[in-house]
Amino acid sequence: MKKAVQLSADLPNVCRLGLATRGNTHLETSAVEYAIERGVNYLNWCGKPDGRSRVIAGLGARRKDVVVAVQFQARSAEKARREFDWLLDQLSTDYIDIATLYYVEAEDEWRQILAPGGAWEVLAERKQAGALRMIGLTSHQRKMAAGWAALRASSQQASPYLDMLMIRYNAAHRGAEEDVFPLTTKLGTPVVTFTGLRWRALPRSTPDDPAGFSPPSAAEFYRFCLSNSAVSVALTAPDNRAELEENLTLLDNWRALTAQEDKALRDHGDRVRKHAGEFW
Repeated sequence: MKKAVQLSADLPNVCRLGLATRGNTHLETSAVEYAIERGVNYLNWCGKPDGRSRVIAGLGARRKDVVVAVQFQARSAEKARREFDWLLDQLSTDYIDIATLYYVEAEDEWRQILAPGGAWEVLAERKQAGALRMIGLTSHQRKMAAGWAALRASSQQASPYLDMLMIRYNAAHRGAEEDVFPLTTKLGTPVVTFTGLRWRALPRSTPDDPAGFSPPSAAEFYRFCLSNSAVSVALTAPDNRAELEENLTLLDNWRALTAQEDKALRDHGDRVRKHAGEFW
């Protein structure tokens, strides 16, 4: 399987294992720097000042080699202008590579974003001015998100509204294989996936595990995501340096799953889904 991918013609190739922050993780600047040194150059920032934002702000000449994605909260144009300028200031940069409209979960939210005075007009302006490269969307609503990505697919304009999607996908939550990937593959829309470990439930045992079964490591569940060619980047959001180093072992043994390994992870994913309680 490919180790790097180009999300857009004006972006550098990125390692398909990306580094995310959830706002409640605590990676120090040294850990983020270590990930970049290992080749991880897709950085997803949630907007909470942390080690991630400090590293990005200090990239200097290396900024051009790193793709910075931000989770964009605003729905109105007024709030979008303030938020975008704040992001540029916090990251000490004059452009954002990807702004993903964060957790758009309902049609009325999407209509608000696209309506006159909505956040979309600001993002489109910034993209036209060169301060933004791609506009994406994060959602748990797989079918709606895929539909939004295809809005312009049959029009005279060459591209859909959205340049990329950020969707939940893991061995226990595989609905994107039916609801998203066939369409995004047809459209050529990059997909970034999150929650690859199902909040770390996947590398743990369940009461229904077969005798002698040991859950695979976290790295193997990221391998599951990345073995799907429809996934451009799979995000890892480690809580600390030790978890980061464990996840980055994937880079040292970069290969797709075998059919037997894939089945074992899917079977374990089914057991996790059965026993993990609330599944969001």
